[in-house]
Formats: sequence, structure tokens, C-alpha cells
Amino acid sequence: MAPTHAVVLGGGLAGMLAASVLVRHFDEVTVVERDKLPDGPSPRSGVPQARHAHLLMSGGARAIESLLPGTLDALFAAGAHRIGVPNDLVSLSAQGWVPRFPEMQFIVSCSRGLLDWVVRSQALRDNKISVLTGTEPVSLLGDQHAVTGVLVEDRISREQISLEADLVVDATGRGSRLPAWLVDFGLPAVHSESVDSGLAYATRIFQAPPTAASGFPIVNVQANPRDPFPGCTATLLPIEDGKWLVTLSGTRGGEPSTDESEFVSFARSVRNPVVGELIAAAEPLSPVYGSHSTANRRMFFERLKSWPRGLLALGDSVATYNPVYGHGMSVAAQSAQALDAGLAAGHSEQQIQRGIGKVVDGAWAMATNQDILYPGAVGKPLPLAGRVLQRYVDRLVRTATTEAPVTRAFLEAFTLSAPMANLLSPKVFWATMRGPRSAAPEPTLTADERDRVTG
Repeated sequence: MAPTHAVVLGGGLAGMLAASVLVRHFDEVTVVERDKLPDGPSPRSGVPQARHAHLLMSGGARAIESLLPGTLDALFAAGAHRIGVPNDLVSLSAQGWVPRFPEMQFIVSCSRGLLDWVVRSQALRDNKISVLTGTEPVSLLGDQHAVTGVLVEDRISREQISLEADLVVDATGRGSRLPAWLVDFGLPAVHSESVDSGLAYATRIFQAPPTAASGFPIVNVQANPRDPFPGCTATLLPIEDGKWLVTLSGTRGGEPSTDESEFVSFARSVRNPVVGELIAAAEPLSPVYGSHSTANRRMFFERLKSWPRGLLALGDSVATYNPVYGHGMSVAAQSAQALDAGLAAGHSEQQIQRGIGKVVDGAWAMATNQDILYPGAVGKPLPLAGRVLQRYVDRLVRTATTEAPVTRAFLEAFTLSAPMANLLSPKVFWATMRGPRSAAPEPTLTADERDRVTG
């Protein structure tokens, strides 16, 4: 019997996780990547958003660990921080300050470059995976019934080769050409949806004070989408090498500038000035990087009545989210788990693609139901049922500012560690209906944490 071969298009986080799954089910795996992959934890040109805040939620971290055992230890050894939630989280939600109850979940905080590098190093320890860098896909081979491979092109020599494959997985991200390729095969246009709050990002790296270089919480001031003005946020993440990564954001009409002289003043101008106060005397280590790639966009591949054998898609090729919610990487990891489970069970590609769609559903609803509320947001308005549900979620988040059982349910859902449906369990529902007690009026930074920064 001829050896089986799978091809992954895209060598980012989603692509490497997909490759780590496919080596369990195929004899050879080839990853096709258009960029030159860095040798260390550096940003990659094909990931323009890489310089901004990235959070790996506990649900995604557990998924990665299940696919590549030892990855979390490797991340922490390389300098990533394990942030207990909510005990190591100073966060002003839309409804109030989140209490710092004992740990319920966790977040992995580090630069995107470090995370990609560690995951890639872990995946490529398997010598059945090979990588073609500087190479991009041109078209799929096959027809609307079955994909048999992919035509790829060297970006410098323009030499083209056909890679025959038993399975092709598209993980090329926001710029995926898969919808057009399917139309070229004669299949109907893929239904898509987009919700754009108009959010813009500005990020800068700072040297943390020596006394705050380790053991410091994530500090996050969120916007309230129901306010009648642009939603502005400020987030401080402890990352590797004793640094702080600070990302500011603002929706349409309130975008942060990339002017270095305005960075701290913008951080002070959001709903609470705590992040601006923390970085006011910190040493900047980078320029200010801007980004506008923040729209939520989803391709509903699972709705096509006919789906070719030998083809799948996951990661940002399927759905992208406003990065402010920190869900993209975790959804990619859980989609790779769905891929593994589907292949192990002998499911058809269409069944597996539908399974990936179900993984996407919760994070998609959470992001779009919030973003459509911002002034000037572009997208389909929430239906009546969606508006009722959103009112319930608002009350639930407000209740979570004082009631530990509701906080736990909310954080389990937000970190993608439990189904969103759990937010409607009888226990959580009745606690939400009773509502919160009075929440903390001031940031939940301890006096010791402030002293470690200000001296």
C-alpha cells in the first residue's frame, strides 16, 4: 500500500497544530508556508497582528497540551507567564471590576512570537512533518467531489509543483483563497458573515520595573459597548524577559494614535486610568505598532450541501474574531482537537468540517453579540432573541462581579473551558436573576502591587 500523505496550507499556530494531529493518521505530512519561518521567538511577517496582545485561554492551553504534551512546560521554561484567573487578573469588565477570587481558570501570557516558536518546535520534533517555506498555494487539484492535492509555487523562482495528497487542510488564515477555489470547482458561494466594530489597535513594549518583572497580574480596562461613544480599552500583559506588552484599542471615532507621545495619555483616558498610571514611568522598548485587522469574519463552510472529499479548513480560514476577546488561538487549538477526533472516528470530511463549525459557534456568538452594540458597528443587527440573550449576559457579567459561583461559570465559558450553554444552567440562571451585591468601585490592584511599580 502506498504511504498516505496530508498537506497543510499555512505554517502558523493553526497549521502546526493541524500537522501535529495529521501525523497520527497519515504517513507523511507536508506544511506549505509562504514566509520564511524565524529560528526563534520573533514576529513573522505573515502575521501582522503578532505584535499585539495575545492570550491563550486555559481551554486552548489544555487543547494544545493534549495534542503536543510538554508544550506548556516548554512555554513556561521560555518565560511565558501562567496567570491565575481571577486571582491574578485586575480587570474592569463592562459591568464592573472582576473580584480576585481564588483561581478558577488560567491564562498563558507571552508574546505571539514566543508561543508560535514553542508550538512549532514541539510539532517539528516529529520527522514525519516536513515544511516547504517561501511557497504558496496556487490552486487545488481535483474537482468538486474530491480534492487530490494542491498546486504550489515558489515565491522567488516561480517554479510550480503539484503536491498529491490524501487530505489538504487549509490553515492560511484571514487571506484564505478557499472560498474562491470552491467556486472555481462549480460549488455555490460559501455563506459568510462579518461584524466590524471599527476597532484599531496600538501596542508598545515596556521594560517592567525590576520589582514587578515577575508575579505581576494582567491589568485590563475593557469598554462598555452600550456607552454612546467609542469603546476604548487598555491592557497590560506580563510577557517573557521581564517585559510588559501594552495594547490600547478604540472603536470607530476613538482609535488610538501611533504617535509615541500620545500613548500614555490614551491609556489614562479609558474608563479607568490604571494602565496609564502603571506605565507612566516605565521605559519603552519599542515603537508603537498599529493595526486595523480586527473585524469578526466567518465562512460557513459547514453549510455547503456538498463538500469535497480530501479537504478541510480550520483556524482563521474559518473564522476570525476581534482580538480583544483573546479567543482565536484557543478556538484553533480546539478545532485541531475536533479534527483529531473526527479522523479517529472515521468521519467524512463534511462531518469533520461541521464539527469544526460547532467549535467556532460559542466564541463567534460572544464576540459578535458584543461588537454589534458599539456605535457605528457594521454588521447584521441582533435579532430579538439575541437581544434578550445579550441583556441576560450583561446581567450575568454584572452578577459575576460579586457572586463566586457566577464568576466561575462566566470564566469557564470565557476561557473556553466549558460550553457557553452552562451559562443558562438553573443554578447560574437563578443567581443571575437575583443579581449582584455592590461591586468594588476601584481597581483591584493590591497596595503591594502598586508599590512594586511606583516604589
